[in-house]
Formats: sequence, structure tokens, C-alpha cells
Amino acid sequence: MAESVARRVVGLMNSGVVALAEAPGVGRLMGKSFAQISYVGRRSGRTFSTPVNYRRSGADYLIGVAMPDKKSWWRNFLGTGGSVTLRIDGVDHPGHAVAQRDDRGRVTVRVRVGQSA
Repeated sequence: MAESVARRVVGLMNSGVVALAEAPGVGRLMGKSFAQISYVGRRSGRTFSTPVNYRRSGADYLIGVAMPDKKSWWRNFLGTGGSVTLRIDGVDHPGHAVAQRDDRGRVTVRVRVGQSA
């Protein structure tokens, strides 16, 4: 029960972040580091979207996953990765994402836009 309440709260918070990111004025400021990532779940086949914080590294977008053991979305991109769409500043950027966990347990999802799976 507590887990379903927590999921609803996180869903509401994510919706609020997405709404702010798409708002005129505020969205431009947030657009410098926030994106919405959309993908199709490997097992469910459902489309999901979630706000993420990113940084640029050359041609790639890097998404650091905070508390990765409490989240599952990034697991869709283990191994060879998968297709995603990053919505940044109101513009959709299709690409390919690959997740990696380092020896300290940190997870980074690397997105290369303009590529597909």
C-alpha cells in the first residue's frame, strides 16, 4: 500500500516537473538541464515518459540516475540499449540510449540522438 502511494506521489511530482519544463519562460530556464525521456518498456510494450536531468558530452546526452536501485526505467537500456525520444525545450530528439553501471553502483544512461536501435 505504501509503495502505491509513493508511486502516485512520484507520478504527480514528475507531472509537475514536466509541466514546468513546458511552460513559457520557466521552461527555457529548465531546458538547460531538464528533458523528458520517452520509451517503450521492453516487457510491457507500454510507452513511458519521465523527466530527467541531463548534461551534454560531445554529441551525447548523459543522464545520471539518482538512487538507481529504487528505479527501474533505466534497466530498459542495459546491454545493447534501446530507442528513446528526448524532449528538450519543446523539441523531440529521437535517439538510442545505453545504460551502464560503474563499479561504485552509479548508473549513467548515454543517449546518442539521431540514431535508432
